[in-house]
Amino acid sequence: MTLVTGFPAGAQVAQNDSAQMQAMAPRGAPPSFADLTQQLQPAVVNISTRQRVKVQANNPFAGTPFGDLFGGGQGGGSQTREAQSLGSGFIISADGYIVTNNHVITAEGQGEVESITVTMTDGTDYPAKLIGKDAASDLAVLKINAPKPFPFVKFGDSRHARVGDWVIAIGNPFGLGGTVTQGIISAVYRNTGSGSAYDRYLQTDASINRGNSGGPMFDMRGNVIGINNAIFSPTGGSVGIGFAIPAETAAPIVEKLMKGQAIERGYLGIRIQPLSDDLAASLGLPKRTGEFVQAVEPAQGAAKAGMQAGDVVVRVDGKDVTPEQTLSYIVANTQPGKRIPIELIRNGQHVTVNAVVGKRPSEEELAKQSFDPDQGQDDDGLGNGKSEKAAPIIQQALGVAVIPVTPQIARQLGMSEDVHGVVITEVDDSSDAAAKGLQRGDIILSANYKPVTTRAELDTVVKQAKAEHREAILLRIQRRGQPPFYFPIRLR
Repeated sequence: MTLVTGFPAGAQVAQNDSAQMQAMAPRGAPPSFADLTQQLQPAVVNISTRQRVKVQANNPFAGTPFGDLFGGGQGGGSQTREAQSLGSGFIISADGYIVTNNHVITAEGQGEVESITVTMTDGTDYPAKLIGKDAASDLAVLKINAPKPFPFVKFGDSRHARVGDWVIAIGNPFGLGGTVTQGIISAVYRNTGSGSAYDRYLQTDASINRGNSGGPMFDMRGNVIGINNAIFSPTGGSVGIGFAIPAETAAPIVEKLMKGQAIERGYLGIRIQPLSDDLAASLGLPKRTGEFVQAVEPAQGAAKAGMQAGDVVVRVDGKDVTPEQTLSYIVANTQPGKRIPIELIRNGQHVTVNAVVGKRPSEEELAKQSFDPDQGQDDDGLGNGKSEKAAPIIQQALGVAVIPVTPQIARQLGMSEDVHGVVITEVDDSSDAAAKGLQRGDIILSANYKPVTTRAELDTVVKQAKAEHREAILLRIQRRGQPPFYFPIRLR
């Protein structure tokens, strides 16, 4: 791994690169963090932005003959107002390169950042120039200039971080600059469930609050091993669960941003989800086996390699897929164009395919894709459907009543007439099917990978699952206006 080093010749010694700092690494609990803090704090800065944000104007006379008199028209129009944001950052070179979070220096919605100001610990302000930013990793690099060298710190190696290690965080919580908090590493490579390519954090109980974003998390040798990024909090304040981007992840990206290089990430073109307990039970697999493929995009690397919806990916390019090392993380950090082996479980059989990794689209392009299987639909045209009496075993085990799909029903549901399956006409509100979001008008295409076109065929699959002592069954559902989606439904 390449860390951010090789700064200009003549740069002053890093704040965390001295014999004194090595001596400050006690084996047990430190008697004080004062010496370490004094050495590091000058390299930590406050970052503020001035923004112009568009907001919807409220016109109390909208819709009346007086609406146009107030410049808002009938709908109220929009207005532009000034806004500010506060965050933290740290200097990584004597010539003034600064690392922070992308969200610290990015305006929300349709806003525009007009200026960025960096404030040193002595109160000196510097105008900052944005050198580069990366939304996917939530990292950004700024540059400030001065006649004399700046104090700076360096990245450490977060791969050696251990649960229980002491850490300190320095930042600007709630605008209170130069705040120092201490704690330990609570977990390494924590997956928060966001599904992003960089959902892999160091967790700490050091107090982190709003305004700490972009600030450094130091180990006891004064190395930056994390960049404070987010908190888990039901109240908005610190409850002892904070997350930092590991230096292992941040340092190579920061180095590229400093050089003006584009950040390219790998992409396979699949929609995935973690292998939940219910999914594992429906497939007869142990927990934490890998990740489940919900859909495969045409013409992308996964489709060309022969991957299919319903596959379980267990290993990619020699790396196990786990909650701590997700499929998204592995692929995103694979160079586009590389050919990699992918190990799958398909219908209970182990299969290996080889895929050429593509280039990941931008976050804006990905945001335009709709992957929500729970979006509502219009009237299904099935009548009330409650007169259809499902076979007892289906009603009891799944909590749904179904009838075969006919061309007429398919048309009423706004689907192609060649769709084959059984359509749900009723869902028991107390069932797991209802809890998972199955609804009237959904078409069951298959159960445990077996096509079902009649109630009897669905009944047979349910009986077989029960005979194999499975706690759940995997249904592939077609919903109007959406691609097919797999749902694991617990049996009753």
